[in-house]
Amino acid sequence: MKITDLLKKDTILLNLSARSKAEAIDELVGKLDQAGRLNDKQGFKDAILERESQSTTGIGEGIAIPHAKTSAVKEPAIAFGRSSEGLDYESLDGQPTNLFFMIAASEGANKTHLETLSRLSSFLMDKKFRTQLEQANTEDEIIEAINAKEAEEDEGEVEAEGTDSRILAVTACPTGIAHTYMAADKLKETAKEKGINIKVQTNGSSGVKNRLTEQDIQDADAIIVAADTKVEMEGFKGKPVIEVPVAKAIHEPEKLLDRAVRKDAPIYQGDRSSSDRSTNEGNQRSGIYKHLMNGVSNMLPFVVGGGILIAISFLFGINAADPSSDEYNRFAEMLSIIGGDNAFFLLVPVLAGFIASSIADRPGFAPGMVGGLIAITTGIEGTSGSGFLGGLIAGFLAGYLTLGIKKMLEGLPDMLDGLKTVLFYPVLAIFGTGMIMLLINPPLTRIYSGVLSWLESMGGTNLAVVGLLLGGMMAIDMGGPINKAAYTFGLAMIDAQNYEFIAAIMAGGMVPPLAMGIATLIFKNKFTPQEREAGKTALPLGAFFITEGAIPFAAADPVRVIPSLVVGSAVAGSLTMLFGIQLFAPHGGIFVFPLVDGGWYLYTVAILIGAFISAFIVGFLKKDLQKA
Repeated sequence: MKITDLLKKDTILLNLSARSKAEAIDELVGKLDQAGRLNDKQGFKDAILERESQSTTGIGEGIAIPHAKTSAVKEPAIAFGRSSEGLDYESLDGQPTNLFFMIAASEGANKTHLETLSRLSSFLMDKKFRTQLEQANTEDEIIEAINAKEAEEDEGEVEAEGTDSRILAVTACPTGIAHTYMAADKLKETAKEKGINIKVQTNGSSGVKNRLTEQDIQDADAIIVAADTKVEMEGFKGKPVIEVPVAKAIHEPEKLLDRAVRKDAPIYQGDRSSSDRSTNEGNQRSGIYKHLMNGVSNMLPFVVGGGILIAISFLFGINAADPSSDEYNRFAEMLSIIGGDNAFFLLVPVLAGFIASSIADRPGFAPGMVGGLIAITTGIEGTSGSGFLGGLIAGFLAGYLTLGIKKMLEGLPDMLDGLKTVLFYPVLAIFGTGMIMLLINPPLTRIYSGVLSWLESMGGTNLAVVGLLLGGMMAIDMGGPINKAAYTFGLAMIDAQNYEFIAAIMAGGMVPPLAMGIATLIFKNKFTPQEREAGKTALPLGAFFITEGAIPFAAADPVRVIPSLVVGSAVAGSLTMLFGIQLFAPHGGIFVFPLVDGGWYLYTVAILIGAFISAFIVGFLKKDLQKA
């Protein structure tokens, strides 16, 4: 419900004539009564005065919010009054008051009404918003200012008239950059078309936005969790919960909302195993893939931050971090210590810890971290352990081992429940994971070292073929499991200090949106006006390595677009390998070009060649709109 559903033009007084607090209350009560919102004018006024006797509702900053909940109110409403000169309302800050919102809540006012009224109080803390109210010349401008403020603050909510359905959703993808917000927008847009109330929480790279409250969850009919990474769901107990990959919300929002309205979903029971979660319809990837992506997404900040700091240290000289070198620079050494010796050192333990916690929730985190640490510190002499491979195995081992321990201890007396989390789970799970990893890590190290030696022995044509494969994989599903498989391989190679592979992967990921943006500029007659506008957006998305910018084009014409993009991405990946390009940061697009080793200009050339190849193939395959 919007504030302007309660505040109407007939309850607005732009010019209060009152000169005192009592006169202001009289005038606002009279306006509500005149508008037909009250059953008993005097009864409502008495309720307002009773509230004022407890403490003044002049909250300061020139604002007063007199309010009362009483049977004297016929229907919930808000009256707005404005005094140009201001008057003494006995405000807490002792200053004159010039903005008045009188809130009339009926005895039967529902929670939606009360939440709407409380939201108004928080809006009034915004000085810019208050200034708009003070400067408005008409009632319509007051209404517009309030609606604009609500749109700004509640961008994750869609309120529909004539329906009691209340749907919640959470969207999250491993990187939290594109799919997360595309899914949220699709759900909100479709809900608006279907007249469904919805609130969408986005778990993005910058944090949680529009967080679902306990009250939201309590009032919800059903909850959609569209995520390819771990989402905190313990608060959803007892509610119908639909769990699907984030792509489902982008491509099938109508089906999801229809299911949610029908409550066609299992009741969430709280802490469950991943196998239980993976049984939901349409959520085939919520098992191993989802756990892996939870580890990768939480590891990513360490890779990006550490990689960029290492790359910056190289700007002072390739050996500037080595105290024994003539190029030695203390600042470069500090950057290398922070990025390489610490941030990168945590990559594998963090990966393992968050894979395990995705499987077994919090009890899995500690054994996962310990297993990941063992993977990189207890290998064969002369090696750094089993690296990324050992971390993956440690994460899944710790997670499923912890689940088994939790299952075994289910029969313990209730009086010991408090000891499970703080004593039994960590001791048994860390012991079990640690012992198994100590036994299997030596052979894992041999395998990992052999793979790395084979990759390092590659050169010329062989590397170009690998680059061709990795680049092409980035464009096949643009953010899906194939794309993420290539990207995860690149992260593993960064951990092993092989930086050519991630360069090819990022080049392949930048090509699709850049290609579609270029195609819409060159072949305007083959794209609709809406697609040409989307092309303008795709260009900067491509420049920042957000492959998902090409999804709208691929979804509209997959047969022509996807093969075209795969070809260009594959060429770009292959060229970066031939040029010997290395990249120390796994994300950022053009922002990290200055940190490219091997020539940023050659890297740019490789990406542009791939993008133009894809653009021209798309232009050749697509028909003119007039002929289509």
